[in-house]
Amino acid sequence: MSDDELIWRIAGGSGDGIDSTSQNFAKALMRSGLHVFTHRHYPSRIRGGHTYAEIRAAAEPVTSRGDGYNFLLALGDSFARNPQEHAYYGKEEIKPLTENLDDLREGGVIVYDAGLIEDDDLPEDFDDRVEENGWHVFDLDLRGLAREVGREVMRNTAGVGATAAITGMALDGIEDLMEDAMGGEVLEQNLEILHTAHDAVLEDYDTGDVAVSVPAGELDGDQVLVSGSYGIAYGALDEGCRFISGYPMTPWTDVFTIMSQLMPEVGGIHEQVEDEIAAACMAVGASHAGVKSISGSSGGGFALMSEPLGLAEMVEEPVVLIEAMRAGPSTGMPTKTEQADLEHVLYTSQGDSVRVVFAPGDPAEAYEQTRLAFDIAWTYNIPAIILYDQKLGGEYRNLPESFFDREPNPAMPATFSEAEIEEAAHHATGTLSRFSYDAPENGVRKRSVPGQKGGRYLATGNEHNPEGHISEDPDNRVIQMDYRLGKLDRIREDLDGLERSNNTVHGPEDADYGIITWGSQKGTVTEAVDRLNEDGDRVKSLCVTEMAPFPAEQVAAFIESVDECLVVEMNASGQFRGHVQRNLGRYGEKLYSLLKYDGEPFEPAEIVDGFETRIEGGTETQYNTRVEPAAGD
Repeated sequence: MSDDELIWRIAGGSGDGIDSTSQNFAKALMRSGLHVFTHRHYPSRIRGGHTYAEIRAAAEPVTSRGDGYNFLLALGDSFARNPQEHAYYGKEEIKPLTENLDDLREGGVIVYDAGLIEDDDLPEDFDDRVEENGWHVFDLDLRGLAREVGREVMRNTAGVGATAAITGMALDGIEDLMEDAMGGEVLEQNLEILHTAHDAVLEDYDTGDVAVSVPAGELDGDQVLVSGSYGIAYGALDEGCRFISGYPMTPWTDVFTIMSQLMPEVGGIHEQVEDEIAAACMAVGASHAGVKSISGSSGGGFALMSEPLGLAEMVEEPVVLIEAMRAGPSTGMPTKTEQADLEHVLYTSQGDSVRVVFAPGDPAEAYEQTRLAFDIAWTYNIPAIILYDQKLGGEYRNLPESFFDREPNPAMPATFSEAEIEEAAHHATGTLSRFSYDAPENGVRKRSVPGQKGGRYLATGNEHNPEGHISEDPDNRVIQMDYRLGKLDRIREDLDGLERSNNTVHGPEDADYGIITWGSQKGTVTEAVDRLNEDGDRVKSLCVTEMAPFPAEQVAAFIESVDECLVVEMNASGQFRGHVQRNLGRYGEKLYSLLKYDGEPFEPAEIVDGFETRIEGGTETQYNTRVEPAAGD
């Protein structure tokens, strides 16, 4: 077991403070000079049910969760539905220990709460597995330690103290975080519990042969810990968004909550409404009234937004919508990740769709591409969608605080000023020719907002003539449809002309093989590519984040430069591979799929194994993944 990284997993029941404890510990590791990456696993229950949070910390940048982990803090489930051994769901109190053993690396550490998990609860083969894998086991009565000083809930603090003692981590950073978050008697009790547990480990156990430690590192400049959800929220606010409407639904709720908390600070408005239809309609209405607006949901709720999305496309109303993917269909697995809503987002609503879709790959891209989505939406008067998943939305990683030092952009370039309205075309009745056949040189028909003098026009979901009146004239239909569709060509030109592409290539330029992925798998594929090249394979990757309009030239150039490509995605039907082949059908014989759809994100080793399996001509991998052959195989 090397000591170049710590992958710490804290497990308990929903309601046991797993999330808050892990975030604070991640901050402490970051403040000690380490790069961190977190992963969250939780059931679709308010309280109880096995949940864990994982923190990977290293001196060098980390872009993915690791392969397994090396330190388990098992608190037990305080909210078990049924503590009986033969209950339908099993004995839930001990699942935070028993359900995490398969992923624990050789030489790893186990700290479990002997105040809840008794010796009789341990699996019959527990001692054998400990010996076989060289695990180091610390059975501490964390609950008892917490009770002696304060309250039982403080056992999490005791677990962190034990972790610090075993890994050689200084307590200063942890103490500083506690002082930032609490005060008075609660702070004093937590500090005492932290030190009591720390000292108990050093006094009662021999930690000399434990090879798991906190590595030493140093970061450049002040760092912040952010998730993809924060990236989206900050990007929207910096781009001038001042209205959000929505209805809670996992995992989109994080963005909705963050923005709702911050809106009052910037003079904006947030509205929780009765359903997702109302939410999307309110966002479209706010945009029509002249405010940059956003709404969103997860797959089931986004389905209800299909009609207002089509309305925004027809009346050329800018709006940004968010779709946070989770495992489906229907309710599926509400708290598990999947990338299976791509076709849903690309093709939902009515008729020929006119929308922009981004699928960012990390929190930094979530920020930048949300800003870009707003910029495009309000430049071209078109809906833009941010597509991400539970993985990206909930995983935290460190970024330099200076990354967010950007100028705000409240501008709405495709909106008339009253002076411009005077010069614009009008019907004899005085109605603005909002949908005029004569588009300006840049191809963008500007809009007015209610209250502007001379800016009155009709906005209807029916096909309409230049003033917005319903029209079924064939010639008018062709003109209006061609104009709306033509926006995508102009947007594609703009995206191709950006100084830095949104679709990132990693690895040697002259590689023999390619791996293509999209969205949240970017970092995991990046690490897998580095490992493959270290092992002597010549591999490079392309992570595509522009789903629509599709970057056909860039993707085609990548595919042409290699012998064959493995397309990595988290769904059962290869939706992104199908999207690539729909736009670039001539390359179907060069594209293979590596698919995972068990609710868990890829680990780097799974991608390495999938690539090697494909190169050897097989389809059966050693993991819960599947290799699909190319067209014609």
